Amino acid sequence: MYQKPSAAFVGASWVALGAGMVGFLVGLWRSEMLLNEKGYYFAVLMYGLFSVVSVQKSVRDRLEGIPVTDIYYGISWFSTILCIVLLAVGLWNATLLPSEKGFYAFAFLLALFGAIAVQKNTRDSTQGSGSEKRNS
Repeated sequence: MYQKPSAAFVGASWVALGAGMVGFLVGLWRSEMLLNEKGYYFAVLMYGLFSVVSVQKSVRDRLEGIPVTDIYYGISWFSTILCIVLLAVGLWNATLLPSEKGFYAFAFLLALFGAIAVQKNTRDSTQGSGSEKRNS
């Protein structure tokens, strides 16, 4: 049985997601990177957000006894690790200042954490309300 999350935690989760995403995207917008580089980092961010939500959901489903195939579970974890590796490789090879590389890395990780927390809160908030329980 899961306890409904507090309003403070829900708010902090949304702030983490928003700050990570907005910080990362504003950094991209204002950067002097080529458009294809900006597109790479944007795609990695979107891929990362989706993959961590997928991991959170599949892990939670398994804990609650909801069937999750091994292939989906594995792909979710693989995708999460892959997007982090893609960001790391991109930043390692980028011609950015070390402070800029750190900014992108931490904004990315903050956004991923926020996405996991928001997904968890959404699921906990709908726990026990019929059809919404299976769809979160």
